[in-house]
Amino acid sequence: MHVLVVGGAGYIGSHMVKLLGQRGFQVTVLDNLCAGHRDAVQGARFVLGDLGERDLLNALFQAEHFDGVMHFASHIQVGESVREPAKYYLNNVFKTQYLLDAMVAHRVKCFIFSSTAAIFGEPLRVPIDEDHPKQPINPYGRGKWMVEQMLQDYDLAYGLKAVCLRYFNAAGADPEGKLGERHDPETHLIPLVLRAATSQRPITVFGTDYDTPDGTCIRDYIHVNDLGEAHLLALQRLWDGVGSAAYNLGNGNGFSVREVIDTARKVTGCEIPVVYGERRPGDPARLVADAHRARADLGWTPRYADLATIIAHAWQWETRAKS
Repeated sequence: MHVLVVGGAGYIGSHMVKLLGQRGFQVTVLDNLCAGHRDAVQGARFVLGDLGERDLLNALFQAEHFDGVMHFASHIQVGESVREPAKYYLNNVFKTQYLLDAMVAHRVKCFIFSSTAAIFGEPLRVPIDEDHPKQPINPYGRGKWMVEQMLQDYDLAYGLKAVCLRYFNAAGADPEGKLGERHDPETHLIPLVLRAATSQRPITVFGTDYDTPDGTCIRDYIHVNDLGEAHLLALQRLWDGVGSAAYNLGNGNGFSVREVIDTARKVTGCEIPVVYGERRPGDPARLVADAHRARADLGWTPRYADLATIIAHAWQWETRAKS
C-alpha cells in the first residue's frame, strides 16, 4: 500500500512516516517545510511543495497511485489564528479543499484528517465525547470544523471516505530518540517545561485559581506514537470498507500544569523554576477526552498513557537535540 503523508516533515507527521515505514508501507511525503524539517523524513520519498500548488498536486496524483492520504499540514497556533485568520483559513481550509479535489479527480477514496479538540470550544461537559456540541471559539478550531463538514459533503457527493481524528494534547517523542518536537515558536507545555529544566529560565504558569484540585488547568496528553497507531487503524478501517467516522483521541486522564511540572522534575532530576501569571483568555479549566468510541470501533489502546513515560521520551529527545 502506498500512502501520501501531507505535512510529513512536521512533528506528528514525521512520527507517522516512521511508523508507516516500520510497518512496510510505501510512503511519499509532501511538505513545504514552513514548519517541518527535511531531516525528520526518515525512509520515505520526499516532495517539496505546497498544497496551494494545484498543478503540483495533480501531477503527483497522476504520477503515483495512492491507496490513502494523511493530512498533517495545518497551522496549529490558536493565538496566531486570532491575529491572522486569513493565514489559517487559506492554509487549513482552502488548501485542504485543493487536496480533496485532487483526490476526487484521481479517484483516491481514503483520507485521514488531523482534527482537534478545539472544534468543541468551551466544554459543556467533561470528559468530552464525539457528540459534544461543536462551538469553536477561534479561527483555528473553526477552520478544522469547516473541513470536517466539508468531508461529510465530499463523502455524500463523491464517495470520498474520511476519518477525522480529534487530538487533545499531542505530546512525547519517538521512544528511540530519533524524532521529537521542534516547533518555532514552541507553545506546548511539556517541551517548554523541559527547556526550563535545561536553561533554568522560569516556566510561566497561567492561572492558579481554576476549579481543579490544585488550581491549575487540566489537559489530556496523548503520546505522539499512540496517535500514529490510531491513524493506522483508521486507515485500515477505510480499506475494510467500513466508512467515514470521527473519533476523539486522548488517554481519558487529565493532568494539571502543576502535575506536569512535578513529574518533569522527577524524570529529569532538575529543578524547574516557575513564575505565576494571570489566566489566559479562553483557557478552559479542564479538557479531557472521552475516547471510548475509538477504543471500541478501532480497537485502539494507548500504549504510552503514563505521564512520566511521555515526559521521559520527550526529555530523551530534548537532551539529544541539545547535545
